[in-house]
Amino acid sequence: MKTLTDIDRERKAHWEKIYRTRQSNEVSWYENEPKVSLDLVKQFNLPKSARIMDSGGGDSHFVDYLLKLGYENITVLDISEVALDRAKKRLGADAKKIKWVVADEADCNPDEQFDVWHDRAAFHFLTDEKEIISYLNTIKHCIKPGGYFIVATFSEQGPNKCSGLDVKQYSELSMTELLKDSFEKINCFTVDHHTPFNTVQNFLYCSFKHKKTGAD
Repeated sequence: MKTLTDIDRERKAHWEKIYRTRQSNEVSWYENEPKVSLDLVKQFNLPKSARIMDSGGGDSHFVDYLLKLGYENITVLDISEVALDRAKKRLGADAKKIKWVVADEADCNPDEQFDVWHDRAAFHFLTDEKEIISYLNTIKHCIKPGGYFIVATFSEQGPNKCSGLDVKQYSELSMTELLKDSFEKINCFTVDHHTPFNTVQNFLYCSFKHKKTGAD
């Protein structure tokens, strides 16, 4: 992994504070059961040995359900060590089955390739063009040929800020255009997420297949 830059450190401090001061169900993106993400993973019909990355996973329950489904090679990446420690504590002994990575998804270099790269409610926090390009390069090289990318961001009808930060909204067209060089769209659809605060956030969910056929 790369060394954190000053910008990374500022972002890290922000998210460490968020997770220190709020419980899991006190953040807008909280889901007790991440059903949409799980349904997308199930559609790929992958073996239980498939390598799955949850990028920006924080203390999401996505990893809990992947374990229940029998998946054996799961990595959770987040810039917040506090968030990952909270997830480890919740999982107890099962936490040893997971690879935990403290890094900024905008500037990271995982040292392996994945069958599935999942990113819910993290990618839309990347608003700087250089960071977006860096992230796209990461998934291009870290998702196996024929592997899958699941991304969920705020749609154009969703919020334009979250947790005090600006976000980048996406449409099916803009997301597909962004990924067209290396990924083939499988499906895109919008979902209304009901937050713990009785508000509604409109998310765009998309799944893509890595169409790389040779070395880049």
